[in-house]
Amino acid sequence: MVLKPKKNLYLRKIGRQHIIVDAREGSVNMSDVFSLNETAAALWQKICEGDYTSEQLADWMCGEYDVERSVALADIEKQLADWQKHGLVV
Repeated sequence: MVLKPKKNLYLRKIGRQHIIVDAREGSVNMSDVFSLNETAAALWQKICEGDYTSEQLADWMCGEYDVERSVALADIEKQLADWQKHGLVV
């Protein structure tokens, strides 16, 4: 399954913190802000770049980080499911 970020959601870095914010009609809704660690922020950026399956994202992550593929795939699927539950990806 390929998931894409919902429209009007943007990744921002404030200091050392990565957050996803909802920007509609020129304003930013700060009532629902989602904080991400460095790895999750990199994953968010990757899914913004194109259509990737979980398997393709796991391959990419293994190339970027020292992680076993099975662990990367499980973590990615968990993160995507969490984002989907919160309405961040469709």
